[in-house]
Amino acid sequence: MSLSDPRTVDDLLNLRLSCLLNVSGAMVTRLCEGRYGITRREWRLVALLAAHGEMSPSELAARAQLERARVSRLITELVAKGLLARHADAEDKRRATVRLTAEGVELFEDLFPRSVAFNNEVLAALTSTELVAFDAALAKLTQRATQIAALKPVQEKADRRHGGARRVRRG
Repeated sequence: MSLSDPRTVDDLLNLRLSCLLNVSGAMVTRLCEGRYGITRREWRLVALLAAHGEMSPSELAARAQLERARVSRLITELVAKGLLARHADAEDKRRATVRLTAEGVELFEDLFPRSVAFNNEVLAALTSTELVAFDAALAKLTQRATQIAALKPVQEKADRRHGGARRVRRG
């Protein structure tokens, strides 16, 4: 495998990162779903609210890097599960903020250390020097990908509601 000279799909950065996430994230996903009855995306929202406090659904969607419509559905689910509370703005009822309930805080305080333990087990494969270099490389790659995305190099829009592409292009 070579990131610098990809010869097959298995050499592509995004696929390799996706594979790492699937394998390492599976442990947390199983814990979330099996023990706590929440999805990994719901866990992401809970963790972000625990870290950053009350915020608007739009801000939460931006921080989670998820579509606003999806975050809205997740918020509805988390409110129904008693983990989030939604508060309408007193001056503008169309605006709202969400925050963790006491049950949400309790879930976070129980699940976060377990997530950290899985995270640390995976990172134990690296020396402290490799870990510092990897952290710096991830930051650089994220910054570069953000810059490229801002240029909108792909004009076509995704149509995720209909299973992907609006039409298949051949040739």
